[in-house]
Amino acid sequence: MADSKDLQQIVERAVAQVLDCQLPKLQSELVERVIAELPAASMSAEPGAGSGIQASHANLVQAVASIHAGSTQKEILRALLEAGSAYGSRIALFVVKAGAASGWQSRGLGGDDAVKDFPLDMMAGPAAHAYQNRTVTPANIAEMDPRFVKQFGGPENEQVMVLPLVLKDKVAALLYADAGSDGVLDGPSLEVLVLTTSAWLELASLRKQSQSQRDMADAGPSMERSPVTAPVAAPVAQAQAVSSFSDPFAAHTPKHIAPVAVPEPEPAAEVVEVAAHAASASAAATATAADPFAGMSAEDADTHRKAQRFARLLVDEIKLYNQAKVAEGRRNKDLYDRLKEDIDKSRSTFQKRYGNTVAASGDYFQKEVVRSLAEDDNSVMGANFRK
Repeated sequence: MADSKDLQQIVERAVAQVLDCQLPKLQSELVERVIAELPAASMSAEPGAGSGIQASHANLVQAVASIHAGSTQKEILRALLEAGSAYGSRIALFVVKAGAASGWQSRGLGGDDAVKDFPLDMMAGPAAHAYQNRTVTPANIAEMDPRFVKQFGGPENEQVMVLPLVLKDKVAALLYADAGSDGVLDGPSLEVLVLTTSAWLELASLRKQSQSQRDMADAGPSMERSPVTAPVAAPVAQAQAVSSFSDPFAAHTPKHIAPVAVPEPEPAAEVVEVAAHAASASAAATATAADPFAGMSAEDADTHRKAQRFARLLVDEIKLYNQAKVAEGRRNKDLYDRLKEDIDKSRSTFQKRYGNTVAASGDYFQKEVVRSLAEDDNSVMGANFRK
């Protein structure tokens, strides 16, 4: 009977082979699942558009395919910017590290490296909202970082948006977009591309991790020669795979972020145990403090999170396409009367999807309307708004 190490190698080879076989299928399903997460209205167009709708969808599918063609993290992110430039005249990707955002590359802002290492203010404005709430944030250019506006200017229509690129439930980057002087800004399409990029980066990391496991299995006997390195080699390789999986921007260190001091390494025999214990304790503490669904079952918590995200998508779409009405409604405190048709239609869409689930008790759509449209001031909605 094979010992535990032989069994581990056999399992690792089997897992790697299955993952490789499933990757093409996962790739084909990825677009469907991403688009399914968006409200149906995001993919709609004006009646009578006819062949224009088909052309628009074909272009979007081609843009998604260009992202899927990337095999490395840089290729995927550059494909996002290239594809995104067809849906936003000026776009820029900012890497998020330790709560700070640093420019990576851009399109339409004066060269691919125009924003390189630009420190974007994350304390206020749409960047802060997108980062903290992990949701697409439309805004006016006046709300953006004044230093960014001074250096790069703003769009003629003054409308901008910031989209979070989320990996492993963390915002790894922010995509800024505006219409520049050309008037091109298609928020829903940009959102599809960002969601696709997030999913494809994670899938590419799984592929890389699968290859690493296969290499480790093939090199297994050679790793057992040293009694000191044998118990450390596998955990270190796995840690590297997890690091790559969580952070596609590991090689990008923003210049304006002070380097963190790295302590001296502990003895090899102790470092794995200490690191594992610290990571476990930290993860448990963070999960308990930050996750409002920590006491629920995994299935119920997932339903609540999806309902929350769906509510944000619906309300953000209302906000994106009714900027003038939102501003007037806030001033006159009759926001609901001005947006009644849009709000009621989106509420109905939300109820059809989550009204009969455990997430119904969260009343997420109503809360998001007040939070996002009325900026947490219920009186702004007016007397006719259903409390």
